[in-house]
Amino acid sequence: MSESSNGKKDRWAAGVTPYAEMGYWNADYEPKDTDVLCAFRITPQEGVDPIEAAAAVAGESSTATWTVVWTDRLTPHEHYQAKAYSVDEVPGTPGQYIARIAYDIDLFEEGSIANLTSSIIGNVFGFKALKALRLEDMRIPYAYLKSFPGPPHGIVQEREYLDKFGRPLLGATTKPKLGLSAKNYGRVVYEALRGGLDFTKDDENINSQPFMRWRDRYVHAMEAVHRASAATGEVKGHYLNVTAATVEDMYERAEFAKELGSVIIMQDLTVGYTAMSSMSKWARANGMILHLHRAGHGTYTRQKTHGVSFRVIAKWCRMLGVDHIHAGTVVGKLEGDPGMIKGYYDVCRERFNKVDPATGIYFDQDWASLAGVMPVASGGIHAGQMHQLLQYLGEDVVLQFGGGTIGHPMGVAAGATANRVAVEAMIKARNEGVDYVEEGPDILREAAKGCKELNAALEVWKDITFDFESTDTADVEVTPTASR
Repeated sequence: MSESSNGKKDRWAAGVTPYAEMGYWNADYEPKDTDVLCAFRITPQEGVDPIEAAAAVAGESSTATWTVVWTDRLTPHEHYQAKAYSVDEVPGTPGQYIARIAYDIDLFEEGSIANLTSSIIGNVFGFKALKALRLEDMRIPYAYLKSFPGPPHGIVQEREYLDKFGRPLLGATTKPKLGLSAKNYGRVVYEALRGGLDFTKDDENINSQPFMRWRDRYVHAMEAVHRASAATGEVKGHYLNVTAATVEDMYERAEFAKELGSVIIMQDLTVGYTAMSSMSKWARANGMILHLHRAGHGTYTRQKTHGVSFRVIAKWCRMLGVDHIHAGTVVGKLEGDPGMIKGYYDVCRERFNKVDPATGIYFDQDWASLAGVMPVASGGIHAGQMHQLLQYLGEDVVLQFGGGTIGHPMGVAAGATANRVAVEAMIKARNEGVDYVEEGPDILREAAKGCKELNAALEVWKDITFDFESTDTADVEVTPTASR
C-alpha cells in the first residue's frame, strides 16, 4: 500500500481509506451561497471518531462507497463530494454531535423532493458506524428554491378566496372518523359549518371503506357545505381526502371534488413526495386549496436522536407546494415543545428564517418569495384554551376542534358556536390592547355570559390539557467544537 508524505494512505492506493482522508471532511471549507446545507445529529458507535463519522455521513449521502473506486478519476470528484465542515458536541449529551455538511447544488435534480430526499436521507441512516442519526435542519439555497413551485395559493390568497380576515380560521375533523354512513357524515359537516366553523375535514384514515365509499361521502359532504354556506352567507369548505391507492385514483377523486364545487381537498403525507407534488400541480391548475395531513410523520420525527425533524418535513412540503400542513398545537394531545412548534410555524409562514437555537433553526433561510403555508393546529384542543392558542400560534393558523366541537353537550352546532364566539372574543380583546394571555380565562368567562354554548364548553372541559414532557426540545447552550 502506498503512503502519502504525511504517513497516511494515499487516496488512490487500493484498499479502504477513511472518509475524512478521502475529502469528505474539510474544517476550512466555506459553504457557497448555492450549497445545500444540512445539520445532522450524529451518535457514533463506541470508538468511532466523531469527525470520521461526520465525514462518513457526508460521503455516504453523496459519492462515497466503502473502498476506493478508480472511476472517481473519470469525474471532477472533489466537486461532487459533500463536505463535512464542522462537528459540535451537543451540550450535556455526551456522545452526540451536530455535524454540518455542505452539498453542491449540482447533486440534485431541479424541483424534485423525491431526489433530494433520496440523497440526503437515503442509505446513510442504516450506516453501521452510527448508533443513531437525525436530520435536524437544512438550508435550501435561493437558486434551488427557485426550481420549486411552492404552495398553490398560500396564506394571503387563501384568505382572499375565503373572504376571511383578522382571525384564525376554525375547523373540525368529523368524528367518529370511521364508521358513519355518508348521510350521517354529511349531517355532522352541516351542523359544524352552520354553527360557525369555516371548515370541516376528513381525517387521515377515511378514504373509501366498505361502510362509506368516497363518492357517497363527497356528495353528502358537499351538499352540507352548500347548505351551510347558504344559511350563513359565508364561504365554507370540507377537506375531501383524495388519498388513494394510486395517483390516477387521486386525480379521479380530485376532479369529482371540483365538479361538486369544493374549494379544498386534502392528501396524506403517506402518499409520498412524488404523489404530493403531482397533486400540488393539479391544485394550482384547478384553483383548489390543498390541505396536507402529516399522517405517519411521528414514526421518524418524534425521537430526538434518530430520524428527521418535522421542521425539515415542513420545508420540503412548502417547497413542493401545499397550502395547509398540520404543525402542532403545544397545548393539545400531540407532541409539541413550545420552542419547537414556533420553529415549525416560522418555517411555514415567514419570508425569512434567522438562525435561532431556541426554536431549532440552524441556518438562515431565505424563502425566495415562495408563498407561506397555513399551519394547522389539531388534536385535543378546546375553546377554553383559546388565549393560549392565539399566544403560541398566532393569527394565520387553522384551529381544528374535533372532539372540542362534536363532543359538546349541546350538540355539534353548539360546539362550533362556542369555538367561534371564543376566538372572536379573544381577537377583540387583543385588538383593544388587553393582555389577553394573562386575562384569557376572564375574557372567556365574560363572553360566556352571553353565549350558553361557550358557557357549556367551559364547564365541560374547564382547564383540561395534556401536560407531558416533550421528547424533542432545543439544544440552546453554546456548543464546544471538536473541529477547531
